[in-house]
This record gives sequence, C-alpha cells and structure tokens, in this order.
Amino acid sequence: MHSLDFEELVDRFYPMLYRFALSLARNEADACDLTQETFSIWATKGHLLRDGSKAKSWLFTTLYREFISNRRREMRWPKEELSDVEHELPCAMPETVDCLESSQVMEALQSIDETFRAPLVLFYLQEHSYEEIAHILEIPIGTVMSRLSRGKQKLQQAFLRRPARTDSNIIRMPMRKATGEPSHG
Repeated sequence: MHSLDFEELVDRFYPMLYRFALSLARNEADACDLTQETFSIWATKGHLLRDGSKAKSWLFTTLYREFISNRRREMRWPKEELSDVEHELPCAMPETVDCLESSQVMEALQSIDETFRAPLVLFYLQEHSYEEIAHILEIPIGTVMSRLSRGKQKLQQAFLRRPARTDSNIIRMPMRKATGEPSHG
C-alpha cells in the first residue's frame, strides 16, 4: 500500500470513512459531505504523506478534524431559518443585484473604505476563501467575516444611492454566497 492512486484509495476506504462520518454526523447528507471533503483534502495534501501505509489513519484523522471544525463553526454561526430572520435582511430590488454594469460595480467598490473593499474584492472577485483572505490581510478569520458582512452592506447602500441605468451595456454579475469557499462552477 505504499503508492495508492486516488481511485484505489477511494474504493478501499470510502465505505469505512462514510460509516465513521455517519456515526459522528448522524445524518446521511453531512456524512457524505464529510467523506467527500476528506478525499478532497487528500487530493490536495495526500502527496505529503511519506508512508503510504498510514493513509487509512491519515484519512480517519482528517475526517474527524473536519467534523470537529464543522461543529465549532456551527456553534459560532448557527444556521437559522430564513423566515425567522427575514426582517433582518436588507431590502434590494433584484435588478439592482442581477444586472450591474461592471463600471458601476467598480465605482461602488471604490466608494467604500479600503478596510471593507479589500476583503470584498478578494472574496467575490478573486474567489479566495475566508482562510486565504485572513492570511493575505494578516487578520483573524472572524474579522474577515465581519468585514465581508459590513462591506456587503456598505456596497449595497452604495448601489441603492445610485440612479438606475437603462443602458443596453448591462452585464449580469452573479454574487456568490459567502460560504468561505470559492465557487467553481
């Protein structure tokens, strides 16, 4: 087992890892996510493991650490039903978000303070994760999240202050969800 390729590794350990994830997460969707995330981490970092015979241990440890990390994240930022927090959401017309001219986006970005602009650009335009932004800006992840949240509010306010344009040069710029992970699709 010194040099397992990725497919062999998945075939050999997926059922065991999934059962372990299911015992931790207690629901199938989270167990699948944990197992897939573990193999995703292996795909990027597995080559660093010097002793291939320790792959199984490495995978189980990684899965457990991901589970703990997810639980901590859920405790800090619990998921809430949209209907329970709907009154807290900012009011914006769909056309304000969906149809923006790139020059309008850049003008609005330039109008907000650099403290908030840098994380917004790194997250939405450069597609960096929270962790990567924290490293780049040398600030804690919590500060990144706070600045993204407040930056989005400031950006939205900048858009709402601007008169709507009816140009034919309008392009669609979908805003990705702030999940901490870049979108790839």
